[in-house]
Amino acid sequence: MVGLGKRRPSRARSGVSGLQGRHSSPAEYAATTRSVDDGLIIERLAHDGRGVAHIANGKTQFVEGALPGERVETAIHLTRQRYDETHVRRVIEASPDRTTPPCIHYALCGGCDLQHLAIEAQRGHKLAVLQEMLSRQGIELTEAPTLIATDDQHYRRRARLGVKVDAEGRVHLGFRARRSQRLVDISDCTILVPSLNVLLGPLHDQVATLEAPRQLGHLELLESDQGVVLVLRQLKEHAADARRWQAFAEMHGLHIVRWLGRDTPVLDWLTLPPALTYRLPGPGPGTGPSDELTLGFAPGDFLQANAAVNRRLIETAMVWLGNIDGRSWLDLFAGVGNFSVSLAARGAIVTAVEGNVSMVERLADNARINGLDVVSRQADLTQTSTIEALLSEYAPEAVLLDPPRAGAERVCQTLVEHPVARILYVACDPATLSRDAARLVHGGYRIVHAAVADMFVHTSHLESMLLLEHPRKQW
Repeated sequence: MVGLGKRRPSRARSGVSGLQGRHSSPAEYAATTRSVDDGLIIERLAHDGRGVAHIANGKTQFVEGALPGERVETAIHLTRQRYDETHVRRVIEASPDRTTPPCIHYALCGGCDLQHLAIEAQRGHKLAVLQEMLSRQGIELTEAPTLIATDDQHYRRRARLGVKVDAEGRVHLGFRARRSQRLVDISDCTILVPSLNVLLGPLHDQVATLEAPRQLGHLELLESDQGVVLVLRQLKEHAADARRWQAFAEMHGLHIVRWLGRDTPVLDWLTLPPALTYRLPGPGPGTGPSDELTLGFAPGDFLQANAAVNRRLIETAMVWLGNIDGRSWLDLFAGVGNFSVSLAARGAIVTAVEGNVSMVERLADNARINGLDVVSRQADLTQTSTIEALLSEYAPEAVLLDPPRAGAERVCQTLVEHPVARILYVACDPATLSRDAARLVHGGYRIVHAAVADMFVHTSHLESMLLLEHPRKQW
Protein backbone atom coordinates (compact mmCIF):
# COMPACT_ATOMS: atom_id res chain seq x y z
CA MET A 1 0.00 0.00 0.00
CA VAL A 2 1.10 3.62 -0.80
CA GLY A 3 1.06 5.95 2.26
CA LEU A 4 -0.38 9.43 1.99
CA GLY A 5 2.50 11.85 1.66
CA LYS A 6 5.00 9.03 1.47
CA ARG A 7 7.71 9.48 -1.12
CA ARG A 8 7.97 6.73 -3.73
CA PRO A 9 11.52 5.60 -4.52
CA SER A 10 12.70 6.80 -7.92
CA ARG A 11 13.66 3.31 -8.96
CA ALA A 12 10.14 1.96 -8.40
CA ARG A 13 8.55 4.95 -10.10
CA SER A 14 10.57 4.59 -13.28
CA GLY A 15 10.42 0.86 -13.70
CA VAL A 16 14.16 0.96 -14.51
CA SER A 17 16.59 -0.58 -12.06
CA GLY A 18 20.33 -0.57 -11.63
CA LEU A 19 20.89 3.03 -12.79
CA GLN A 20 22.16 5.71 -10.48
CA GLY A 21 20.64 9.17 -10.85
CA ARG A 22 22.25 12.56 -10.39
CA HIS A 23 20.96 16.09 -10.43
CA SER A 24 21.52 17.77 -13.77
CA SER A 25 23.71 20.83 -14.31
CA PRO A 26 22.39 23.89 -16.18
CA ALA A 27 24.44 22.87 -19.23
CA GLU A 28 22.91 19.39 -19.27
CA TYR A 29 19.44 20.87 -18.85
CA ALA A 30 19.95 23.12 -21.89
CA ALA A 31 21.26 20.22 -23.94
CA THR A 32 18.35 17.89 -23.20
CA THR A 33 15.33 20.15 -23.34
CA ARG A 34 13.60 21.56 -26.39
CA SER A 35 13.15 25.27 -26.74
CA VAL A 36 10.10 26.95 -25.23
CA ASP A 37 8.65 27.51 -28.71
CA ASP A 38 8.72 23.82 -29.56
CA GLY A 39 8.10 22.23 -26.15
CA LEU A 40 7.87 18.52 -25.53
CA ILE A 41 4.99 16.48 -26.94
CA ILE A 42 3.69 14.00 -24.35
CA GLU A 43 3.08 10.62 -25.97
CA ARG A 44 1.40 8.64 -23.19
CA LEU A 45 1.22 8.09 -19.44
CA ALA A 46 3.63 5.76 -17.70
CA HIS A 47 2.19 3.31 -15.19
CA ASP A 48 2.98 5.69 -12.34
CA GLY A 49 1.01 8.54 -13.95
CA ARG A 50 3.92 10.57 -15.34
CA GLY A 51 3.93 11.71 -18.94
CA VAL A 52 6.36 10.06 -21.36
CA ALA A 53 8.15 12.01 -24.08
CA HIS A 54 11.38 11.80 -26.11
CA ILE A 55 13.84 14.55 -26.97
CA ALA A 56 15.65 14.90 -30.31
CA ASN A 57 18.44 12.44 -29.42
CA GLY A 58 15.86 9.80 -28.44
CA LYS A 59 16.36 10.02 -24.68
CA THR A 60 13.20 9.30 -22.71
CA GLN A 61 11.69 11.98 -20.49
CA PHE A 62 9.37 11.11 -17.58
CA VAL A 63 7.38 14.29 -16.94
CA GLU A 64 5.47 14.83 -13.69
CA GLY A 65 2.21 16.73 -14.17
CA ALA A 66 1.97 16.18 -17.95
CA LEU A 67 -0.82 14.48 -19.90
CA PRO A 68 -0.93 12.66 -23.27
CA GLY A 69 -1.15 14.98 -26.27
CA GLU A 70 0.06 18.02 -24.38
CA ARG A 71 2.90 20.30 -25.43
CA VAL A 72 4.84 21.36 -22.34
CA GLU A 73 7.98 23.16 -21.23
CA THR A 74 9.85 21.05 -18.69
CA ALA A 75 12.65 21.25 -16.16
CA ILE A 76 14.89 18.31 -15.24
CA HIS A 77 15.17 17.47 -11.55
CA LEU A 78 17.13 14.21 -11.98
CA THR A 79 19.12 12.92 -14.92
CA ARG A 80 20.02 9.30 -15.56
CA GLN A 81 21.92 7.43 -18.23
CA ARG A 82 18.90 6.36 -20.28
CA TYR A 83 16.22 8.81 -19.19
CA ASP A 84 15.53 12.03 -17.31
CA GLU A 85 13.04 12.70 -14.53
CA THR A 86 11.41 16.06 -15.18
CA HIS A 87 8.42 18.19 -14.25
CA VAL A 88 6.20 20.68 -16.05
CA ARG A 89 7.25 24.32 -15.91
CA ARG A 90 4.55 25.52 -18.29
CA VAL A 91 1.73 23.94 -20.26
CA ILE A 92 1.82 25.30 -23.82
CA GLU A 93 -1.05 23.21 -25.22
CA ALA A 94 -3.33 21.51 -22.68
CA SER A 95 -5.11 18.17 -22.92
CA PRO A 96 -8.93 18.21 -22.79
CA ASP A 97 -8.54 15.83 -19.83
CA ARG A 98 -6.63 18.41 -17.81
CA THR A 99 -8.61 19.75 -14.86
CA THR A 100 -8.07 22.14 -11.95
CA PRO A 101 -6.80 20.18 -8.92
CA PRO A 102 -9.35 20.35 -6.06
CA CYS A 103 -6.65 20.64 -3.38
CA ILE A 104 -4.91 23.94 -2.61
CA HIS A 105 -1.75 22.05 -1.62
CA TYR A 106 -1.49 19.91 -4.77
CA ALA A 107 1.39 21.83 -6.36
CA LEU A 108 3.68 20.97 -3.42
CA CYS A 109 2.25 17.98 -1.54
CA GLY A 110 3.45 14.54 -2.56
CA GLY A 111 0.35 12.72 -1.34
CA CYS A 112 -1.54 12.85 -4.65
CA ASP A 113 -0.08 12.80 -8.15
CA LEU A 114 -3.08 12.75 -10.53
CA GLN A 115 -5.38 15.56 -9.40
CA HIS A 116 -4.61 17.45 -12.65
CA LEU A 117 -6.26 14.60 -14.62
CA ALA A 118 -10.06 14.33 -14.89
CA ILE A 119 -11.43 11.53 -12.72
CA GLU A 120 -12.84 9.52 -15.66
CA ALA A 121 -9.44 9.64 -17.36
CA GLN A 122 -7.68 8.63 -14.12
CA ARG A 123 -9.79 5.51 -13.91
CA GLY A 124 -9.40 4.74 -17.60
CA HIS A 125 -5.64 4.94 -17.13
CA LYS A 126 -5.74 2.51 -14.22
CA LEU A 127 -7.82 0.00 -16.19
CA ALA A 128 -5.32 0.24 -19.03
CA VAL A 129 -2.36 -0.25 -16.67
CA LEU A 130 -3.67 -3.59 -15.39
CA GLN A 131 -4.32 -4.86 -18.90
CA GLU A 132 -0.90 -3.74 -20.12
CA MET A 133 0.90 -5.27 -17.13
CA LEU A 134 -0.79 -8.60 -17.78
CA SER A 135 -0.13 -8.33 -21.54
CA ARG A 136 3.58 -7.92 -20.85
CA GLN A 137 3.44 -11.31 -19.15
CA GLY A 138 1.70 -12.88 -22.14
CA ILE A 139 -1.80 -12.72 -20.63
CA GLU A 140 -4.68 -11.22 -22.62
CA LEU A 141 -7.98 -10.76 -20.78
CA THR A 142 -11.07 -12.06 -22.60
CA GLU A 143 -13.18 -9.25 -21.13
CA ALA A 144 -12.41 -5.76 -19.86
CA PRO A 145 -11.76 -5.46 -16.12
CA THR A 146 -14.58 -4.31 -13.86
CA LEU A 147 -14.09 -0.86 -12.32
CA ILE A 148 -14.76 -0.61 -8.59
CA ALA A 149 -15.01 3.03 -7.53
CA THR A 150 -16.98 5.36 -5.27
CA ASP A 151 -16.44 9.00 -4.21
CA ASP A 152 -13.43 10.91 -5.50
CA GLN A 153 -13.13 13.17 -2.44
CA HIS A 154 -13.21 12.75 1.36
CA TYR A 155 -12.70 8.99 1.14
CA ARG A 156 -9.57 8.29 3.16
CA ARG A 157 -10.10 7.07 6.74
CA ARG A 158 -6.47 6.84 7.82
CA ALA A 159 -3.46 9.09 7.32
CA ARG A 160 0.03 9.59 8.74
CA LEU A 161 1.18 13.16 9.39
CA GLY A 162 4.82 14.07 9.68
CA VAL A 163 5.96 16.40 12.46
CA LYS A 164 9.06 18.59 12.31
CA VAL A 165 10.42 21.51 14.32
CA ASP A 166 12.73 23.68 12.21
CA ALA A 167 15.86 25.55 13.29
CA GLU A 168 13.79 28.61 14.19
CA GLY A 169 11.51 26.53 16.41
CA ARG A 170 8.52 26.63 14.05
CA VAL A 171 6.31 23.53 14.01
CA HIS A 172 5.44 21.90 10.69
CA LEU A 173 2.74 19.25 10.40
CA GLY A 174 1.67 17.64 7.15
CA PHE A 175 2.77 15.37 4.30
CA ARG A 176 6.03 15.06 2.40
CA ALA A 177 6.65 17.42 -0.49
CA ARG A 178 7.22 16.09 -3.99
CA ARG A 179 10.75 14.79 -4.53
CA SER A 180 11.72 15.84 -1.02
CA GLN A 181 11.74 14.85 2.64
CA ARG A 182 10.55 18.38 3.48
CA LEU A 183 7.13 18.63 5.09
CA VAL A 184 4.30 20.62 3.52
CA ASP A 185 2.07 22.19 6.18
CA ILE A 186 -1.45 20.94 5.44
CA SER A 187 -4.45 22.95 6.60
CA ASP A 188 -7.08 21.17 4.50
CA CYS A 189 -6.98 17.81 2.69
CA THR A 190 -9.68 17.05 0.12
CA ILE A 191 -9.22 13.29 0.30
CA LEU A 192 -9.46 12.83 4.08
CA VAL A 193 -12.86 11.94 5.51
CA PRO A 194 -14.37 15.06 7.19
CA SER A 195 -13.84 13.77 10.75
CA LEU A 196 -10.07 13.64 10.10
CA ASN A 197 -9.78 16.73 7.91
CA VAL A 198 -11.35 18.97 10.55
CA LEU A 199 -8.54 18.07 12.98
CA LEU A 200 -5.62 19.29 10.83
CA GLY A 201 -5.68 22.87 12.09
CA PRO A 202 -6.24 22.02 15.77
CA LEU A 203 -3.47 19.40 15.64
CA HIS A 204 -0.96 21.92 14.31
CA ASP A 205 -1.89 24.34 17.09
CA GLN A 206 -1.70 21.54 19.66
CA VAL A 207 1.79 20.41 18.64
CA ALA A 208 2.97 24.04 18.80
CA THR A 209 1.93 24.19 22.50
CA LEU A 210 3.94 21.10 23.54
CA GLU A 211 6.98 21.48 25.73
CA ALA A 212 8.83 18.72 23.83
CA PRO A 213 7.51 18.67 20.25
CA ARG A 214 10.81 17.25 18.97
CA GLN A 215 10.05 14.01 20.83
CA LEU A 216 7.08 13.51 18.49
CA GLY A 217 7.95 11.40 15.44
CA HIS A 218 4.65 11.45 13.59
CA LEU A 219 0.89 11.35 14.11
CA GLU A 220 -1.59 8.89 12.63
CA LEU A 221 -5.33 9.44 12.32
CA LEU A 222 -7.81 6.55 12.10
CA GLU A 223 -11.58 6.67 11.73
CA SER A 224 -13.48 3.84 13.40
CA ASP A 225 -17.08 3.06 14.35
CA GLN A 226 -16.18 4.39 17.81
CA GLY A 227 -14.90 7.72 16.50
CA VAL A 228 -11.45 9.04 15.64
CA VAL A 229 -8.27 7.53 17.04
CA LEU A 230 -5.13 9.66 17.23
CA VAL A 231 -1.91 7.63 17.33
CA LEU A 232 1.24 9.42 18.57
CA ARG A 233 4.74 8.17 17.81
CA GLN A 234 6.55 9.54 20.85
CA LEU A 235 10.21 8.86 21.52
CA LYS A 236 10.25 9.69 25.25
CA GLU A 237 7.79 10.09 28.06
CA HIS A 238 6.82 13.67 28.90
CA ALA A 239 4.21 13.90 31.67
CA ALA A 240 3.13 17.51 31.02
CA ASP A 241 2.66 16.89 27.30
CA ALA A 242 0.72 13.69 28.06
CA ARG A 243 -1.73 15.78 30.11
CA ARG A 244 -2.00 18.25 27.23
CA TRP A 245 -2.92 15.41 24.88
CA GLN A 246 -5.52 14.09 27.29
CA ALA A 247 -7.11 17.54 27.43
CA PHE A 248 -7.01 17.71 23.61
CA ALA A 249 -8.76 14.32 23.43
CA GLU A 250 -11.51 15.49 25.78
CA MET A 251 -12.01 18.72 23.84
CA HIS A 252 -12.32 16.99 20.44
CA GLY A 253 -13.89 13.69 21.50
CA LEU A 254 -10.93 11.54 20.47
CA HIS A 255 -9.25 8.35 21.58
CA ILE A 256 -5.47 8.82 21.92
CA VAL A 257 -2.79 6.14 22.07
CA ARG A 258 1.01 6.38 21.94
CA TRP A 259 3.73 4.18 20.54
CA LEU A 260 6.14 5.13 23.32
CA GLY A 261 9.88 4.48 23.11
CA ARG A 262 12.62 4.58 20.50
CA ASP A 263 13.80 1.05 19.65
CA THR A 264 11.01 -1.20 20.94
CA PRO A 265 7.98 1.10 21.29
CA VAL A 266 5.12 0.04 23.56
CA LEU A 267 1.45 0.82 22.94
CA ASP A 268 0.20 3.12 25.69
CA TRP A 269 -3.34 4.54 25.81
CA LEU A 270 -3.78 8.06 27.16
CA THR A 271 -7.57 7.64 27.09
CA LEU A 272 -9.69 4.59 27.86
CA PRO A 273 -8.89 2.01 25.17
CA PRO A 274 -11.96 1.42 22.99
CA ALA A 275 -12.81 -1.84 21.24
CA LEU A 276 -12.19 -0.45 17.74
CA THR A 277 -14.33 -1.84 14.93
CA TYR A 278 -15.35 -1.24 11.35
CA ARG A 279 -18.15 -2.73 9.32
CA LEU A 280 -18.38 -4.93 6.23
CA PRO A 281 -21.36 -5.96 4.09
CA GLY A 282 -23.14 -9.01 5.45
CA PRO A 283 -24.42 -12.01 3.51
CA GLY A 284 -28.10 -11.03 3.63
CA PRO A 285 -30.09 -9.04 1.07
CA GLY A 286 -30.98 -6.23 3.49
CA THR A 287 -29.17 -3.02 4.29
CA GLY A 288 -29.72 -2.73 8.03
CA PRO A 289 -27.17 -3.18 10.81
CA SER A 290 -28.14 -6.86 11.16
CA ASP A 291 -26.94 -7.41 7.61
CA GLU A 292 -23.44 -6.13 8.39
CA LEU A 293 -20.36 -7.83 9.77
CA THR A 294 -18.19 -6.26 12.48
CA LEU A 295 -14.40 -6.41 12.48
CA GLY A 296 -12.21 -5.36 15.37
CA PHE A 297 -8.74 -3.92 14.85
CA ALA A 298 -5.98 -2.17 16.78
CA PRO A 299 -3.50 0.59 15.97
CA GLY A 300 -0.76 -0.97 13.87
CA ASP A 301 -3.06 -3.48 12.16
CA PHE A 302 -3.53 -3.27 8.41
CA LEU A 303 -6.66 -1.27 7.62
CA GLN A 304 -7.83 -0.43 4.09
CA ALA A 305 -7.79 3.35 3.73
CA ASN A 306 -10.97 3.56 1.64
CA ALA A 307 -13.88 1.97 3.50
CA ALA A 308 -16.43 2.35 0.70
CA VAL A 309 -14.20 0.80 -1.97
CA ASN A 310 -13.22 -2.00 0.41
CA ARG A 311 -16.91 -2.87 0.84
CA ARG A 312 -17.45 -2.79 -2.94
CA LEU A 313 -14.38 -4.97 -3.47
CA ILE A 314 -15.77 -7.62 -1.13
CA GLU A 315 -19.25 -7.39 -2.68
CA THR A 316 -17.77 -7.84 -6.17
CA ALA A 317 -15.75 -10.85 -5.05
CA MET A 318 -18.81 -12.52 -3.55
CA VAL A 319 -20.83 -11.95 -6.75
CA TRP A 320 -18.04 -13.56 -8.75
CA LEU A 321 -17.87 -16.56 -6.41
CA GLY A 322 -21.60 -17.28 -6.33
CA ASN A 323 -22.74 -20.04 -3.98
CA ILE A 324 -19.79 -21.07 -1.79
CA ASP A 325 -21.79 -22.80 0.95
CA GLY A 326 -19.82 -25.82 2.16
CA ARG A 327 -16.74 -25.04 0.04
CA SER A 328 -13.36 -25.22 1.78
CA TRP A 329 -11.18 -22.10 1.55
CA LEU A 330 -7.65 -21.24 2.61
CA ASP A 331 -7.36 -17.47 3.15
CA LEU A 332 -3.66 -16.52 3.04
CA PHE A 333 -2.34 -13.15 4.28
CA ALA A 334 -5.71 -12.86 6.01
CA GLY A 335 -5.03 -9.85 8.27
CA VAL A 336 -7.79 -9.37 10.83
CA GLY A 337 -10.31 -11.21 8.62
CA ASN A 338 -11.33 -8.66 5.99
CA PHE A 339 -12.23 -11.47 3.57
CA SER A 340 -12.30 -14.47 5.92
CA VAL A 341 -15.44 -13.42 7.78
CA SER A 342 -17.25 -12.61 4.52
CA LEU A 343 -16.46 -16.05 3.12
CA ALA A 344 -17.52 -17.75 6.36
CA ALA A 345 -20.72 -15.67 6.59
CA ARG A 346 -21.73 -17.14 3.23
CA GLY A 347 -21.25 -20.70 4.43
CA ALA A 348 -17.67 -21.39 3.35
CA ILE A 349 -15.37 -23.53 5.50
CA VAL A 350 -12.49 -21.13 6.10
CA THR A 351 -8.97 -21.55 7.41
CA ALA A 352 -7.32 -18.13 7.70
CA VAL A 353 -3.54 -17.76 7.84
CA GLU A 354 -1.64 -14.61 8.82
CA GLY A 355 1.98 -13.97 9.77
CA ASN A 356 1.37 -11.34 12.47
CA VAL A 357 0.55 -13.03 15.79
CA SER A 358 -1.58 -10.19 17.20
CA MET A 359 -3.65 -9.97 14.01
CA VAL A 360 -4.25 -13.74 14.14
CA GLU A 361 -5.69 -13.27 17.63
CA ARG A 362 -7.96 -10.46 16.44
CA LEU A 363 -9.00 -12.53 13.45
CA ALA A 364 -10.15 -15.30 15.79
CA ASP A 365 -11.99 -12.73 17.94
CA ASN A 366 -13.67 -11.28 14.84
CA ALA A 367 -14.96 -14.69 13.84
CA ARG A 368 -16.43 -15.18 17.33
CA ILE A 369 -17.97 -11.68 17.39
CA ASN A 370 -19.86 -12.49 14.22
CA GLY A 371 -20.83 -16.00 15.33
CA LEU A 372 -18.70 -17.65 12.66
CA ASP A 373 -16.45 -20.70 12.69
CA VAL A 374 -13.06 -19.78 11.22
CA VAL A 375 -9.82 -21.63 11.91
CA SER A 376 -7.08 -19.04 12.56
CA ARG A 377 -3.42 -19.92 12.04
CA GLN A 378 -0.11 -18.09 12.29
CA ALA A 379 2.45 -19.05 9.65
CA ASP A 380 5.31 -17.69 7.54
CA LEU A 381 3.95 -17.70 3.99
CA THR A 382 7.35 -17.07 2.41
CA GLN A 383 8.38 -20.68 3.08
CA THR A 384 7.45 -23.29 0.47
CA SER A 385 7.43 -26.08 3.04
CA THR A 386 4.91 -24.17 5.17
CA ILE A 387 2.62 -23.55 2.19
CA GLU A 388 2.79 -27.19 1.14
CA ALA A 389 1.98 -28.30 4.68
CA LEU A 390 -1.10 -26.02 4.82
CA LEU A 391 -2.38 -27.31 1.46
CA SER A 392 -1.81 -30.90 2.57
CA GLU A 393 -3.45 -30.48 5.98
CA TYR A 394 -6.57 -28.59 4.86
CA ALA A 395 -6.93 -29.73 1.22
CA PRO A 396 -8.81 -26.55 0.22
CA GLU A 397 -10.98 -26.36 -2.86
CA ALA A 398 -10.09 -22.67 -3.21
CA VAL A 399 -7.47 -20.18 -2.02
CA LEU A 400 -7.78 -16.45 -1.38
CA LEU A 401 -4.61 -14.36 -1.59
CA ASP A 402 -4.35 -10.79 -0.30
CA PRO A 403 -0.57 -10.30 0.05
CA PRO A 404 1.51 -7.16 0.67
CA ARG A 405 3.24 -5.34 -2.20
CA ALA A 406 5.88 -8.06 -2.56
CA GLY A 407 3.16 -10.41 -3.79
CA ALA A 408 2.81 -14.14 -3.28
CA GLU A 409 5.40 -15.69 -5.59
CA ARG A 410 6.18 -18.75 -3.44
CA VAL A 411 2.48 -19.41 -2.85
CA CYS A 412 1.67 -19.23 -6.55
CA GLN A 413 4.56 -21.52 -7.45
CA THR A 414 3.23 -24.04 -4.93
CA LEU A 415 -0.34 -23.70 -6.24
CA VAL A 416 0.89 -24.64 -9.72
CA GLU A 417 2.44 -27.80 -8.32
CA HIS A 418 -0.59 -28.48 -6.07
CA PRO A 419 -3.54 -26.93 -7.94
CA VAL A 420 -6.89 -25.95 -6.45
CA ALA A 421 -10.16 -25.29 -8.24
CA ARG A 422 -10.24 -21.51 -7.67
CA ILE A 423 -7.92 -18.69 -6.66
CA LEU A 424 -9.15 -15.22 -5.73
CA TYR A 425 -6.12 -12.91 -5.82
CA VAL A 426 -6.43 -9.38 -4.35
CA ALA A 427 -3.38 -7.19 -4.98
CA CYS A 428 -2.06 -3.75 -4.08
CA ASP A 429 0.68 -3.83 -6.73
CA PRO A 430 -0.21 -4.61 -10.38
CA ALA A 431 3.40 -5.48 -11.20
CA THR A 432 3.70 -8.30 -8.66
CA LEU A 433 0.13 -9.41 -9.41
CA SER A 434 1.00 -9.73 -13.10
CA ARG A 435 4.17 -11.66 -12.27
CA ASP A 436 2.26 -14.08 -10.04
CA ALA A 437 -0.69 -14.35 -12.45
CA ALA A 438 1.73 -15.29 -15.25
CA ARG A 439 3.07 -18.16 -13.16
CA LEU A 440 -0.48 -19.36 -12.48
CA VAL A 441 -1.78 -18.97 -16.04
CA HIS A 442 1.27 -20.57 -17.63
CA GLY A 443 0.87 -23.30 -15.01
CA GLY A 444 -2.64 -24.25 -16.11
CA TYR A 445 -5.04 -21.73 -14.53
CA ARG A 446 -7.21 -19.32 -16.51
CA ILE A 447 -8.49 -15.87 -15.54
CA VAL A 448 -12.28 -15.68 -15.55
CA HIS A 449 -12.77 -12.23 -13.97
CA ALA A 450 -10.62 -9.15 -13.39
CA ALA A 451 -11.25 -5.86 -11.59
CA VAL A 452 -9.50 -2.60 -10.78
CA ALA A 453 -10.39 -0.94 -7.48
CA ASP A 454 -9.77 2.81 -7.28
CA MET A 455 -8.82 2.58 -3.61
CA PHE A 456 -6.55 5.66 -3.71
CA VAL A 457 -8.29 8.24 -5.88
CA HIS A 458 -6.10 11.02 -7.37
CA THR A 459 -3.00 8.83 -7.08
CA SER A 460 -1.45 6.43 -9.57
CA HIS A 461 -1.78 3.58 -7.07
CA LEU A 462 -4.36 0.93 -7.93
CA GLU A 463 -5.72 -2.19 -6.29
CA SER A 464 -6.73 -5.10 -8.48
CA MET A 465 -8.44 -8.47 -8.18
CA LEU A 466 -8.42 -11.62 -10.29
CA LEU A 467 -10.50 -14.79 -10.13
CA LEU A 468 -8.72 -17.80 -11.60
CA GLU A 469 -9.95 -21.35 -12.17
CA HIS A 470 -8.11 -24.59 -12.89
CA PRO A 471 -9.82 -26.68 -15.62
CA ARG A 472 -8.63 -29.99 -14.16
CA LYS A 473 -10.10 -29.33 -10.72
CA GLN A 474 -13.85 -29.73 -10.36
CA TRP A 475 -15.80 -26.98 -8.59
